[in-house]
Amino acid sequence: MIEPTPVKTYHDIAGDGGSDVLGQAAAQRHAIESALAGVRRVLAVGSGKGGVGKSTLTLGLARALARRGQAVAILDADLNGPSQAQMAGVAASPWVPGADGLEPPRRRDGIAVVSTGSVLAGGRPVEFDTVSHGDGHVWRATREFALLGQLLATVRWGQLDALLVDLPPGAERTVHFAELLMGLAGDRCAFVLVTIPSEVARGVVARSVTALAETGARLAGVIENMAGYWCRDCGAVKPLFPDAAAAGGAGLGAPSLGAVPFDPALAALADRGWPEGEEGGAAIAALDGVAARLLAAIEAIEEAR
Repeated sequence: MIEPTPVKTYHDIAGDGGSDVLGQAAAQRHAIESALAGVRRVLAVGSGKGGVGKSTLTLGLARALARRGQAVAILDADLNGPSQAQMAGVAASPWVPGADGLEPPRRRDGIAVVSTGSVLAGGRPVEFDTVSHGDGHVWRATREFALLGQLLATVRWGQLDALLVDLPPGAERTVHFAELLMGLAGDRCAFVLVTIPSEVARGVVARSVTALAETGARLAGVIENMAGYWCRDCGAVKPLFPDAAAAGGAGLGAPSLGAVPFDPALAALADRGWPEGEEGGAAIAALDGVAARLLAAIEAIEEAR
């Protein structure tokens, strides 16, 4: 009679079981740190709440910073909901491998944009195959952050004043990214949160503010998007939400970086890849002011550390 082979428990495995997983993790961390060595600041733009226009503001802020002479790149961290490729007009631009890593697509204004929307076929998700049944979500979450780590390590970011990371929605995802980015960029990392004049949205963003504070992450401030709508016919900003909540970070325990009205012209530009030389109306002017306050807030954080 053949005796069954005993199944090993975790207590029977010495060290890492021969996988050298710790060595692999250390090697990837070193590769990421080397790739980000020329990046002065990592600015993560999140919310916790979906549908608040976070991605549009990320691109708008990148353009406003570039107009101020800043060297800027965007990493679209929402791997299965990428929007930066289309909005930035690089959906048909591939990632080009080179001796020093992947060369990211660039807009005519010089902004580099890394988004899976540039490499995924239309409507296709990033698939993380697993043989696990019932616990596949654990594997997919691990693979997602592993892929983001690969992107951070293999893209040739070069010398940047700011790398803007467009985060996926979810208050808990904001915490995960805080731990990831702070571990890699340290004091160079700061967060910007986006809300809209809705008590529902502000309630979710408040959770993100609290969660970030518990991680020790630096919060530069809150931007209130869709703060009224720009009426092109009358040239005024009119209310969009009834009984709108207080603007910006008021009541959220965070500084306000300003408010941006909804502008149909800006939405149309984003759908068309935001061609260089074409501008929106009131929203663009508001974003310029937000960018100025963001830079001032970041400089204050850096001086205080």
